Parts: sequence; C-alpha cells; structure tokens
Amino acid sequence: MSTGFQPAVLFATSLPGAILMTLGQTLVVVCVCFDFVRAVSVPRSHRRYVANTVFRTLALPSIGVMAFSVLIDAASGSWMDVASGVFVMVAVIFRWHHDTDEDSWWKGKGKALGRWLRDRAASRSLVAPAAA
Repeated sequence: MSTGFQPAVLFATSLPGAILMTLGQTLVVVCVCFDFVRAVSVPRSHRRYVANTVFRTLALPSIGVMAFSVLIDAASGSWMDVASGVFVMVAVIFRWHHDTDEDSWWKGKGKALGRWLRDRAASRSLVAPAAA
C-alpha cells in the first residue's frame, strides 16, 4: 500500500467511504443501463432521446467515479479490480465519444451556455458603479 494514498484507501474501506463508493458504482450502473436502452431503442424516438440525455448527463460523473475507484484499487493492490475498472471506464469513454450525432437535451447547450455566461459577464461590467 502506498503511503500517499493510504488515507484515501482507509477512508474507502470505512463505512462512510463504502457508502459513497457504492453510490458511485450505482451511478455507473445506471449510466451503462441507459446506454444499453439507447442502443436498443428506435432512432429518433422519445425513449432514445431520454436515454441519450441521461447517458450524456451521467457519463462524466461515471468516468470520474471509475477513475477514483481504479486509483483506490491500485493503491490497495487489487489488480483484478483495477483491470475491470479500467475496462468499464474505457467502455463508457468510448461510448460517450462514439455516438455524438444523436439528439439529446445537451445538443447545442454548449453554445447556449457560453452565450448566457457572456451575457452575464457583459451585464456585470455595465452595472459597475461609477467612480466618484
């Protein structure tokens, strides 16, 4: 066990850490299940739209949870868990990058959020008090 990661490993094996790790793994399972629903649904259907939106929403947190889990498993020395965790993480990353042309709630939100932030930043600079 590495001395730098020993506190993280000890926390992960405690009751609160185990509960957080279980919640994180549940998030990953839900993400993968919605990816499966997306894969078997009819293209351009409402079911596929919802499944794709949920998958896109949960993909980044799932990747983070799996990266943390792999790090804890590597620090603990359980190499089979590291291998399976890396496999799941790479599979989610691949699915996240592979099917980008589908319609979801997030499609076009990057530009819309950027515009919203730019408008908010511009309005703050306009409302700045005048120097007396």
